[in-house]
Order: sequence, then structure tokens, then C-alpha cells
Amino acid sequence: MKTLFSILFISVFIISCKENSKSSHTEMTPETTSEEKMPENPTTAESIAYANGFENWDDVSEISFTFNVDRGDQHFERSWTWWPKVDKVKMVSANDTINYTRTKIDSTLQKADAGFINDKYWLLAPFNLMWDEGTTFSEKKNVIAPISKDTLNQLTVVYSNEGGYTPGDAYDFFFGNDHKIKEWVYRKGNDSVATMATTWEDYKSYKGLEIATMHKDSTGGFKLYFTDISVKK
Repeated sequence: MKTLFSILFISVFIISCKENSKSSHTEMTPETTSEEKMPENPTTAESIAYANGFENWDDVSEISFTFNVDRGDQHFERSWTWWPKVDKVKMVSANDTINYTRTKIDSTLQKADAGFINDKYWLLAPFNLMWDEGTTFSEKKNVIAPISKDTLNQLTVVYSNEGGYTPGDAYDFFFGNDHKIKEWVYRKGNDSVATMATTWEDYKSYKGLEIATMHKDSTGGFKLYFTDISVKK
């Protein structure tokens, strides 16, 4: 019998396992972000990132969160603490506790790190629009969002076919005039058909970071959400 983890990993967790040519350690060091200010003429990706508090990220020394998934009567969770300035990670799950440095990953840590990249992407996807390399963007105005059917704007990001845990994937971000994400669609391998679509709900502020703490599918039977969020500067 498959565990809940393995079932969810195949169908859900792999949605966001991005890691591109610029590593997270390089992306998030103070040297590369300490002078980040809202550009005078921002791109849509930049506007989305800054609408979620990107200018406050370089002050973050530690961020902790618990990643939860409910599907029917099944529940899965795992907790993370990340020290981005040194790129150290701690994972606590029902069966294990793992500490590691992301610049020193071997084959025994790849599964845990794939989980971290996935869960972090769900948490901080607006920032990944700034951090990730090997991406291409396209935009549409006044489109019908897949779940709410509201008229929103759409930013599509397609990842390179090289590098990362799941290369070549695409994401459609649906956002309002405030540049806050309302829904998104994940398309595995840049398929024309959606692999998964969820809402972005219950935004809360943590030391200036605006985080959507709840994601639901169109039926409400699937919920992915965050608890125990803590940000230290």
C-alpha cells in the first residue's frame, strides 16, 4: 500500500520542484538583493514580487513554516526552517528530522531537497519570479480565471528544459490590478492542458512578506495550506 506521502508526491508535490541555473544560495544572498528597490518601470513579474513584499526579503535571516495537504480524510504535513543567508535547511516530518546545507547535497538528500524546493515554491512563488533563471514570460489581459471565472490578468512563466527537478514546466498566474495572485495553473511539461489549478487565498503579512496561506482546487476537496509561519530578521 502506498503511503500518503508517495501518492501526494506524484500528484501534487512535484508541481513546483523548481531549481534553475542560479542556485537558491546565490539568489538569496544579501549581496544580490540588499539594494533591491521597486524599479521605476517594473515588469509584471517584478510588480507581482513587490506586491508581496519582495523588498523586505533581504532582511530575512530565518523563515519557518509547516506545509499541509488535505485530500478527503487524508492529511500530510512537514515543517521547514530555512536560513537563507547561509542556505541551511531543517525538515521535520512524522518520520524524520533532517538538517543540511543546500550547497552540499548528495544523493541521500535529494528527496528531501526536492520537497523543500516544492514547498518553498508554493510559499514564495511571487519571489521565485525574480529569483529563477532559465524562464520565459508571456502575458494576457482580461482573461477568465479557471476557478472563480473572474476576469483577471495572466502571467505565464515557462521553465527551461534543462536543470531543476522538473524541467520544462509552465505556470499561469492569474492576478488582479493589485498584482496579488488570485489563482494559478500548473502545466507539467508545458502541456496545453492544466495539470492542477488552485486558488491563492487568506493572505497574511509576516515582517512585510505577504503570503497566501490557503490554496484550494475547484471542488474544495483538496486543500494545501501553511501554518506555523514565522519570519525573523
